[in-house]
Amino acid sequence: MSKGYTIARIERRGETYEILVDPDKALKYRMGEKIPVSKIIVYDEVYKDAKKGIRAGEDALKKAFGTTDFMKIAEVILREGVVHVTAEQRRKLIEEKRKQIIDFIAKNAIDPRTNLPHPPQRIELAMEEAGVQIDPFKDAKEQALKIIDKLRTVLPLKTGVLKFKIRLPADIAARAYGVVKSMGKITSEQWGKDGSWTSVVEVPTGLHVDLIEKLNKISSGRVEVTQLEG
Repeated sequence: MSKGYTIARIERRGETYEILVDPDKALKYRMGEKIPVSKIIVYDEVYKDAKKGIRAGEDALKKAFGTTDFMKIAEVILREGVVHVTAEQRRKLIEEKRKQIIDFIAKNAIDPRTNLPHPPQRIELAMEEAGVQIDPFKDAKEQALKIIDKLRTVLPLKTGVLKFKIRLPADIAARAYGVVKSMGKITSEQWGKDGSWTSVVEVPTGLHVDLIEKLNKISSGRVEVTQLEG
């Protein structure tokens, strides 16, 4: 594979579709930077197998994407598919994500024996001892929650918890459910006859603001969140 491009890939209807993209621009795009798709594409062609040069036919594209417009297809692949990163890109991403996770744990967890935070270096050593694996593309705070549980086997850790009552309207309840479950502990829940979802959720201190922001974005501000005592 040339250093000048990498592959972005997606699977649709059991078939694989690939495009050639600039590795740095594609990665920045996936990380949230606003870059025109036309600036990311290396070659205006959709492939079934880019390495072998096997192109996707128009009928297959129409069936998989509902269009044969290359830019529209490329945008879908970049947004929803997998972008292959270089070894150096992956190393940098993992190192940056590791720093973010350590910083989150240092700020939001304490040693229950002293009620003081652990130094970042101690947290990093514990992560190495526990064999923690970092996903360069997953949210640092959400990863930190799972890592804290794993670190408790080698390092005493305690996190603060806030309790909220959350009500989600029917049209976004199913989609938002996964967000709530990934960022908190659902202690009770009830589905309304209208399809709405009401729950009581325990959220670690340091994640509640992110959770509320994500739910507001998904629901366009229609989520109801009430903090509960204890």
